[in-house]
Amino acid sequence: MKSVCVFCGSSLGRNPAYTQSAVQLGSAIAHRNMRLVYGGGNVGLMGIVADAALAAGGEVFGVIPEFLVTKELAHQGLTKLETVVSMHDRKARMAELSDAFIALPGGYGTLEEFCEVLTWAQLGLHQKPHGLLNIANYYDPLLQFFDQAVTEKLVRPVHRAFILEATEPELLLDRLSAYEPQNVDKWIKKASI
Repeated sequence: MKSVCVFCGSSLGRNPAYTQSAVQLGSAIAHRNMRLVYGGGNVGLMGIVADAALAAGGEVFGVIPEFLVTKELAHQGLTKLETVVSMHDRKARMAELSDAFIALPGGYGTLEEFCEVLTWAQLGLHQKPHGLLNIANYYDPLLQFFDQAVTEKLVRPVHRAFILEATEPELLLDRLSAYEPQNVDKWIKKASI
């Protein structure tokens, strides 16, 4: 694993633990000589994780759509900042550049980005690992939702297992590094999941 994509909020959130974990994650990625790929902003948890990786001597690659350059205050101190046309281009480019995906706490955008790459894995478009950094139980309701989707036979257990989780950045990076992709012949069965 050489490159990790981090999805996270363009806000800090109310819990200082989110900021602390973003710093720890950015630093840990850099100390492991991995590249951080993220949305290119200089605000919120996005800016925190990027600054932490840079401060630890890491390589940081930001991808930001043209219309967000001023709204999210594009980070001008990155190793590389790439401007793309749309949000779709941003997500595709970040996925292309990354060997794994992590979601720190965030809002709609974070959830949408994480679930899109997760869906791509379910469809067999890639076999890269996905992790939720569950700081202060932030993702407990989402994890319960995923478990409920399995109970309701709307998500197969093998696909639920695609989501790794941890409360500490180093532990999550260890789990992502140790991830063994599962070969799933079919992702949909006519009669049942």
